[in-house]
This record gives sequence, C-alpha cells and structure tokens, in this order.
Amino acid sequence: MFLDNKLKKEIVETKYLSVDNTWRYRPIIRIMFKNYEKMNFWLLKEQIYEELIKYEDFKKYDMETLKQDLEVLVNWGNLLTMYDTRKMKTLEEFKNKQYKYQVSPYTVEIERMLIRLETLKEENRGSLEATLVERFKEELKEINSMSSKENVKVYDWWKRLNRDFKILNENYQDYISKFYSPKSEELMKTTQFLIFKENFISYLRDFIKGLQVNASAIREFLQRLDENAIEIVIQKSLEHEKSLPRLEGELNEEFYIEKNRGRFYSIKSWFLGEGHKSSMADQLLDSTNEIIRKITRYAVQLTEMRYISGNRKEEYKKIAELFSKCSTIEDAHKLSSVVFGVFIPKHIKGNPVRETESIESSIYEEKPYYVTVKPRIRQYREKTASRVAVKDRSVEKRIRLGKIIAKREEEKKLVEGLIVNDKITFSKLGSISRNQRGILLRWLSKGINNKKGIGKTEYGKIYNVVQHENKEYITLHCDDGEFKMPDYTLVFK
Repeated sequence: MFLDNKLKKEIVETKYLSVDNTWRYRPIIRIMFKNYEKMNFWLLKEQIYEELIKYEDFKKYDMETLKQDLEVLVNWGNLLTMYDTRKMKTLEEFKNKQYKYQVSPYTVEIERMLIRLETLKEENRGSLEATLVERFKEELKEINSMSSKENVKVYDWWKRLNRDFKILNENYQDYISKFYSPKSEELMKTTQFLIFKENFISYLRDFIKGLQVNASAIREFLQRLDENAIEIVIQKSLEHEKSLPRLEGELNEEFYIEKNRGRFYSIKSWFLGEGHKSSMADQLLDSTNEIIRKITRYAVQLTEMRYISGNRKEEYKKIAELFSKCSTIEDAHKLSSVVFGVFIPKHIKGNPVRETESIESSIYEEKPYYVTVKPRIRQYREKTASRVAVKDRSVEKRIRLGKIIAKREEEKKLVEGLIVNDKITFSKLGSISRNQRGILLRWLSKGINNKKGIGKTEYGKIYNVVQHENKEYITLHCDDGEFKMPDYTLVFK
C-alpha cells in the first residue's frame, strides 16, 4: 500500500503565511480576498496600493516593492494575472504590460479557513439542544421514501442529513470540552457561579431527557433499517453527481461510494456503538451527568465556605464591639484572657479531691499533691477507658424493621396478582399502577445485571429473566402514561 501522491506534494500556496515578508503578503491577499467576496474580482496594482497605504505600517511602502511582492505571490500560485491588449495604443504600453490581479481558488479557501480560525475563540460555539437530535431523527426517517424520488432530491436530502449530523457532533463536542478546560474549572469555584447554577443544571437535565427519548427512537429505527435503502440513496446521489459538469476531471465512483458508506457507518456507530464499545450518545449522557455532579459538588463547597466565613465574620464583629466598650486597659486584658486565653500559661496541678470546700482556703494551706512523671517516648501510650457509652437503640430498630416488613408486604400484594402460572410476561400485562411498574422494573434490572439472568425478590422468591427472540418493543400501559420497552418474561421457581 502506497501513499497518495497528493499527500507527498508540497503546498506552495501557503508559503505567504510563514516567511520573512508575511506582514506584507498577508495584507495584500486579504485586500484581494475582500474584493473577491464583493465580486470585484480583478484589481490593478494601483488599486491595491491605495488600499495598503491607508495603514500606518505601509506609509513608507512604494509601488516598486508592491510590484515585486505581487510577482512573488503570482509565482507561488496565490494570484492570477490578466492583461487586456485591446486598450493598448503604443508599443511602449504593450511592453509595460498593465496586469490585473485576482486571488486563486486555492488561496480563497485558505483565507476562508484563516478567517474561521481568527473568529474561533470569539464565537460561542457548541450547545446542548435536544432539538438537534430531534431534527436529525425526523430527517433520517425520510430514507425509506427515497427510492421513489428523483436523483436531485435524494442528493439534496443526503447532503442535509450529513450536514445535520456534522453540526450535531461538533456542537456537542465543543460544548462538553468547555467543562474540562482549566478556565471552566476556575469559574465553577467562584461565588458568581452560584447565581446561574440552578438554571444551568435545569438546562442540562432537559437536554438529557430529550436525548434519551430521541436517541432511543433513532437506535430502534437504525436497527430495523434495511441496508439496501442506504445503497439506493448512495447510488442515486452518485448518478446526480455524475450529471454535474466537472472541470477537474472524471469523478472517482469507487471512492465516492466508499466515502458515503463510511459516513453512514459513522452515523450508525454514533448511536449504536461498535462491538463492545459504548456509543457516542451514551458517552455524551455520561459526560453530561458527570458535569451535573461536578457543578453540584462545587456549589456545595462554595455554600459551606460562605456559611463558615459568614459566621466567623459576625463573631469577629461581636468581639470588636466588646473590646470597644472596655473603659480601661485592665478590662481589655481581662476580656482578652477570656476570648484568647493566657498567652504564656503556667500549668499547676493539684489534688482533684480537696479536703475543704471553703473558698477562703489557699492552695498553700492544703496538702501537696504528688504527680507521677510519665516517660516522654513515642512508644508510650496511656491506657484510658472508653468514655463512649453504648446507647440502647433496640426500640428504634424494631420500629424501622416493622416499617420495612410492612412495605415489603404491601409490595408483595401489589405484584402477586400479576403472576400467572408462575410467570409475569410484560406484553400480557394490562394497565398497571406506577408502584407496580417500579417493582417490576427493579426486579428486571436485578435479573439482567446478573450473569446467569437470575434474580431474587425482596420476600425470597427466585426468578429467571427471559427475553423473547424477536426482541420487539412493546408498550406497557400504566396509570401515569405509556412505557416502551423490549418484551421480557419473569419465570418464578
């Protein structure tokens, strides 16, 4: 396998971006590009010179230097030249050809890319709008009707679908990447972040709901989609592409088909994943949930810091007020000893059991107290009895246990009526309550997460989870709405 010759080719047209005289070449090209965008394609060197000398950097710039710069840009392929012999009247005019200049198509694309790069940091790129996924879902569903449409309509639809997917992917990547940047980390640690925290979390949760609903519908549609439908779309797009007039040569049909198949494969893997790898849609949900957890964690820390510093601030104010009311320095010293303690304390130990309770008695009149000196080594530890008394909480435990047993009995009554022949088949259930649905889904989740598909109810019944081979989705009717899910059966032993 060899590299394409196009990858080995040097791109001469980009030389004007990184040479010594770039500061002159780039303004010339930008002036030419702006006129090109205004459909003023051809310019004389005098017109270019008039635009350049408007800038302070070009005050000493002369026409001869401009002529040399234009010649360099022509040699690099950045500018195209043309001169009109019809307006020439003398041989001298013919020798001194009065060229007109135009930016080349290659340079036009380079300048457009540079302008996008220049405004990249200024744009507020990326968003988490669930409407993007919803719009893509509605666009994708039209694929089944493409076989009966004209080639040009199929071509336009395929372009729109690829454009919407690109916007969808880029917007989410740009938005998510913002929250893993050092700047965002610092912002979330500031108190100003608390002002819009609630609205921001609500925005993210609304997006998660929308993505879960629409992404599930897209997955279901892609799983049922016939591969021939996309082949028809690619073939019709190719036929229309072949009918367009081309100046650069014949269309490489094999490359075109392979490229568009790869695009559709990228769409499928974005929603369905590849093999054991999770899909980008699932990774996006995980990232969004992680952002919510991070925001909540920072908000709690900020709130605690504000609460602690606020209380301490009030304490300092109160202490300062007490000191201001002291009339003498002696009173201030006494207050200081109470608030801050003794700065150079002397610890005097005595007999804890005094012989007299008289307040008139002095420590010098009482018997001395003997202190046993303890060794000052790291290994020495004084044995002390635990002062923490074990509290009797048996009554609270019995009350809590009674509530748990009562709740399990209530759940048992709710679900026992749904078991028919030691089975609960979800597709055969009638209308159920919200509590019944919660219990059944909890049991189903336990069984699915077990490697052998075995689960155990809260009151001791063992069951197996069996998924039907057709893997069709059913609608579970509940008193608070309808719930779409695959068909399962719980078989009790």
